[in-house]
Amino acid sequence: MPGRTSPHQPAFTPAELARATQVAAQRTAAHAAVQRARLALALAAHPNASHAELGAQVGLRPTTVYKWRRRWATHGFSLTDAPRSGRPRAFSPGGRGDRHRVGL
Repeated sequence: MPGRTSPHQPAFTPAELARATQVAAQRTAAHAAVQRARLALALAAHPNASHAELGAQVGLRPTTVYKWRRRWATHGFSLTDAPRSGRPRAFSPGGRGDRHRVGL
């Protein structure tokens, strides 16, 4: 699937690739972090691959590949989401169920 190469070419250090390899192999890591780690490893192996090719290899949409490729090229390597704008959540993900179990 030939396509244009991206103007965003992130460069990964050996330590970053080691971290990505570690996260990709974890069975208890968050699914999003594992996908991003697999994407980073695929991108390091095939830096000139198109977004569609990398997405098909990792199981992500080309727009998601573009987003992370651009983010890593401009802001450096990270497997976590950027901070969300707006008001923080009022409850933790398990907060509502915990409140009802305690009987409050």
